[in-house]
Order: sequence, then structure tokens, then C-alpha cells
Amino acid sequence: MTKESMEKPRGGETEKITINLGPVDLGQIDLLVEEGFYSNRTDLIRTAIRNQLSIHAPVVKETVTRRQLVLGLQYFSKQDLEATRAANQRLKIQVLGLASIASDVSPELALATIDSILVRGALHASAAVKAALADRIR
Repeated sequence: MTKESMEKPRGGETEKITINLGPVDLGQIDLLVEEGFYSNRTDLIRTAIRNQLSIHAPVVKETVTRRQLVLGLQYFSKQDLEATRAANQRLKIQVLGLASIASDVSPELALATIDSILVRGALHASAAVKAALADRIR
């Protein structure tokens, strides 16, 4: 396995979020877990989120198309960005999911090749690249 393939993100990775719930909601969740409807709190919350996303799927699909977003995972290697620079082009990255910039991409290369980044989901990049592109990330 090459270093590049080892650092490339996997589509099944998850991001951690934090939510605040009132004691009554939390108690109801715990009751449903105790009664065996869900294996744990996280299972219930994931199921609820998936149900809501399913209900709103047509709106999401239409918006992805209208905004010309890449759906899923978009990965940019150092070689990808060097080729973009060699072609004298600049990228407008628009992703619904995960946008990932390889860890060996320098801030200078990122600045030379990326015009803007719009990510609805998660952006994985080195702290230096994120700092360099801060005014281009929406």
C-alpha cells in the first residue's frame, strides 16, 4: 500500500457531532433503548436523522443538481493540484459530503490552484492548508 492510498479518506468514515437535548427528550430516548426498540442512544438518533433525510431526499437531490455539487467524496492529491497548476487552471470545489486535500499538499500549492471551497459536510486538509484557504472556504 502506498503512502497516498493510506492517507486517502474512506467513504465510510464518520464525523462526530454534539447535540443538546432536554431531559424529557433524553428520558424518552433512554426508555425506548431500555424497551429494546434501539440498541443505544446513537442508534435512535442516527435512525431519526436518516428518516428525516429520506423525507427530504427530493429537495436534496434537486439542490445538488441546481448548485452543481459533487455528492459523496472528492479527493485532491498533490498530483491532482500540480496538474491543475500546470494547466493554468483554478478549482471551485463544491461538495456535499467529504472534500479531502492530501496531507502533502503545501499551502502555496493550495493557494495557487483553489479559488473557493464550499463543503456541506466535512473538509479534511492540513491545518496549514485550511489556514491558507480560510478566506476561500464558505
